[in-house]
Amino acid sequence: MLWAEGGSHAQSRSIRQGGTTLDSLLRRQCKLLTFAHRLDDRTHTHPRRCKQLDSDALAMHVSSKEITIAKLLQDTGYDTAHIGKWHLNGRFNLPGQPQPNHHGFSHWFSTQNNALPNHRNPYNFVRNGIPTGPIKGFSAQIVTDEAIHWLRSRRDKKKPFFLFVCYHEPHEPIATDPKFAKLHPSGDPSHSAYWGNVTQMDAGFGRLITEVDRLKLNENLFTLFTSDNGPARTGFHPHGETGSLREKKGWLYEGGIRVPGILRWPEKTRPGSTSYIPVSGVDLLPTLCEIAGIEKPADRAIDGTSFLPLLASKPILRKTPLYWHFYAASGKPKVAMRMGEWKILAHLDAPEISKRVDLTEQDQKTLKTAKLGRFEIYNLQVDPGETRDLATSETGRLKKMAQRLQEIYAGVQKDCPTWPEWEWERYEHERIQWPPYRGRRQVKLRIPKIPLPTNFK
Repeated sequence: MLWAEGGSHAQSRSIRQGGTTLDSLLRRQCKLLTFAHRLDDRTHTHPRRCKQLDSDALAMHVSSKEITIAKLLQDTGYDTAHIGKWHLNGRFNLPGQPQPNHHGFSHWFSTQNNALPNHRNPYNFVRNGIPTGPIKGFSAQIVTDEAIHWLRSRRDKKKPFFLFVCYHEPHEPIATDPKFAKLHPSGDPSHSAYWGNVTQMDAGFGRLITEVDRLKLNENLFTLFTSDNGPARTGFHPHGETGSLREKKGWLYEGGIRVPGILRWPEKTRPGSTSYIPVSGVDLLPTLCEIAGIEKPADRAIDGTSFLPLLASKPILRKTPLYWHFYAASGKPKVAMRMGEWKILAHLDAPEISKRVDLTEQDQKTLKTAKLGRFEIYNLQVDPGETRDLATSETGRLKKMAQRLQEIYAGVQKDCPTWPEWEWERYEHERIQWPPYRGRRQVKLRIPKIPLPTNFK
């Protein structure tokens, strides 16, 4: 069993522009799914229940009491590996918090968050608790090399396996191999770098899939590729496609949370087929439990539902609607829920929190006490771009959906942990090497405050 998650952003048009591997999978081998993110793909529940904020605060982490997909599979006899971005604790590779091995990964080759100083020659990978030091090459190449090495030489070949590959590309800070950048010629260096970066990831994933096939591991292999959010469109690289969907990463409108997913599972998926029924990261635990014949945990909230019925052209029967809850979201909506083709978004009747930088006592109080305020409601079947708020005309539907949203919100708010006050330490900020441009505009090259290492392997 292999599950590869990439940073490829937004719509399938971006996939086609960024590389050939994913396009080939779409056309010839796989089923295209509609994924509704941003939710954590590794646990049984919405991330606000177990982690609260997307922050690098030292105290913040996913508790050892939480149950991950990897842990369930490991306990059932699977060999497991995590390769790439981790981002589930502040004290990465330090005592006092669970590390990837505590959450079910027998082998791990990971970074706490982003590759540093960028995707080129990263120096912050850790393999099974031991820092590797600087490694020559680009992140997608390095991550793929490790995944292939694990498949060939390090996994227990007597066991089924779960491989979780998390590419850094095209998350900032971007650095692109010139051979990929030149495939996207432009007078705008950020355009060539961004789309070349997607191609860089695509090439890495292509090598991995090729090796899986060469090793004859694909016969009964569930392979999923997806992204965790829409395109960031940063000041350095203001690119990425959402089609007609509204906004981008960081927003709860569809441009921030709807992404494609590509599923390959021989004789279970029909090549070239497409499903527009939304599924989510929280659906993966119940889906993989069903595939592996594992009982789902019965002592905690399971927010997702198995999506295997989709593969047989049957409906998904959800007890809990798809739900998003992001206190630091851009714009006014911070909570959202989808029921069928209808989506409701809620503003919070509370002060804005400090946008994932510092953790303050006031922020913690707000997170545990904020009430839902104004609502927006959209029919995504006729208005996928969320241009017409129907809150004043669909009052009956709004009332019903708002009541269900309030029930879920209250449960998540009750479960979410609180953390001690923390002041942003700028750890990554002081180590990032940014490019000498911002979009089209050339800028002076900024040297990281923390010098780059020179002892490359």
